[in-house]
Amino acid sequence: MLGLRGRVAVLCAKAVSMALRLCSRRKGSVLPGFVARCIDPGILQEIAGMVQGKIIVVMGTNGKTTTNSIICHALRAEGKRVLINRTGANMLNGVISAFVLAADSRGRLDADYACIEVDEFASVQVLPKLKPDFVLLTNLFRDQIDRFGEIDIVRSRIQAAVAKAPKATVISNCDDVLSFALASKCGRPMVTYGMDQQVFDGSSSPKVRESIFCPVCGKKLAYEFYHYGQLGIYECPFCGWKRPEPDYTAEGVILQEKGYAFGIGGVRIHSRAKAPYNIYNTLSAYAALQAMGAPTGRFREAVESFHYGNNREEAFTINGARVYLHLAKNPVGFQQKISMILKDGSPKDLILQINDAAQDGKDISWLWDVDFLYLKDANAKTIGVAGTRRLDLALRLKYEDIRCRLVKDMEDYLQGLSQNGTGSIYLVVNYSGLRSANQMLHKMQGGSVASQGV
Repeated sequence: MLGLRGRVAVLCAKAVSMALRLCSRRKGSVLPGFVARCIDPGILQEIAGMVQGKIIVVMGTNGKTTTNSIICHALRAEGKRVLINRTGANMLNGVISAFVLAADSRGRLDADYACIEVDEFASVQVLPKLKPDFVLLTNLFRDQIDRFGEIDIVRSRIQAAVAKAPKATVISNCDDVLSFALASKCGRPMVTYGMDQQVFDGSSSPKVRESIFCPVCGKKLAYEFYHYGQLGIYECPFCGWKRPEPDYTAEGVILQEKGYAFGIGGVRIHSRAKAPYNIYNTLSAYAALQAMGAPTGRFREAVESFHYGNNREEAFTINGARVYLHLAKNPVGFQQKISMILKDGSPKDLILQINDAAQDGKDISWLWDVDFLYLKDANAKTIGVAGTRRLDLALRLKYEDIRCRLVKDMEDYLQGLSQNGTGSIYLVVNYSGLRSANQMLHKMQGGSVASQGV
C-alpha cells in the first residue's frame, strides 16, 4: 500500500480525471499523471512495483500501439489482469496516469502484467522509473524529423534508456538492421523475431532506406531481399555480420479475402489483418509472450478476434458508400498504405490529408521519399488532397503527373463523394487529422452505428 503522500496523489489524479470527463466528455490521459507526479515524484516507481508479474515496454516508430494491444488482448484472453496505457499516452505523464488511475482509492494496484507503450524520446525518463522486465523494439524509421532529428539520435536515446533498465530483456525485430544493432549493443539478454518469407511487394517500400550499412565495419550490406524500408535478410560481405536466425518467425503466409493466414509457434492463425505489416505486430506480440513466460494457449483465438484498427484503421458506411480511414505519419507508413490500397483493384476515390501540427512535425520533406507514382495503378477515379499542407502534397503529386483536387471543406467533399462517387473512399491522414476525421466520420455515419475494423 502507498504512503499518505502517494494515496493523496492517487486521489487527486482520480478527481482530475473525473472532472475532465464531466467537462469534456472524454478521458484525460495526461493531466492526472502530471498532478500525481507533482504531489509524489516517486509515484510511478511505487505503483509499478505492485505489478505481480512482468512489465513490458513496447517502443518503435511504427506498430507499437497495435503490438502492445495484441499482447494485452492475448493476456486477458488467458484470464490475466493487465494494465495498459491504451489511450496511446506514451510520454511520462501519460504512463503515470495509466498506473494511478488503475489503482484503487487506497493506492493498491491489482495487476498480473503491465503492457506499456513508450515514446522513444520519453524512454530515458520512463524506463529508469518503470524498471521493466522486457523491452520490445518494433522498428526504427525517420519520424517527426524536427522533433526527433535523424535516426541515429533516436537510436542513441533508446540505448541510453535501456542501459537504465538493468533487469530488462530486449525483444528485437532482427529483420530491422537498426533495431537489431541497437539491441546487440545494449548488453542485455536478447530475444529475436523476424520473417524469412518475402510477403511485401515493391509498392510497400520507398526506395529511400534508413540504413543499409554494416554497424560493425561501416561497409554496405548485401540484401537477399527487402521486406520494406531497411527490413529484410541482410549480410555484410566484408566482415560477415548478418541477420541471425530469429527465435520466432511467421511461416506459410497467405493472403486471404478477409486478411492473412500464417503460422506462429506451430499454430495456424487466420487473422483479420488487412496489411502484411500487422503480421510483424502479431509475431512480435507472440515473441514477447513467450519471452515473458506467459500462457499462450488461447493466442490463436485472441488474435483471430483482435481488432487491428485501434481507431487508426476504421471503416464507415456513409450514404451507402464505404469509407476507409487510415493513419500514415512517415514515409514508410505512407508507402505501406499505398500498397494496401493497390491490393483493392476496384474503382475508388482517394483523399490524402497532410497537416503540420506539433504532433505531426513541421518538416514534411519526407513526402518526397514516398513513391506516389504507384497511385497511377490504384484505379482511383478522383484524388483529393487536404490539410494544412495540401498545396505541398499537390505539388508532390504534380511531379508524378498525378492530377488531384484541393479539398478545403473535408465534410462537404466527403458528402459529395459518398453520394456521387465510386462507393469506395480511402481517406489517409497523418496524426493530427486522425481524431477529427474519426469524429467527423462517426457523425456522418449517424453516430449510433459503430464503425468496423478494416
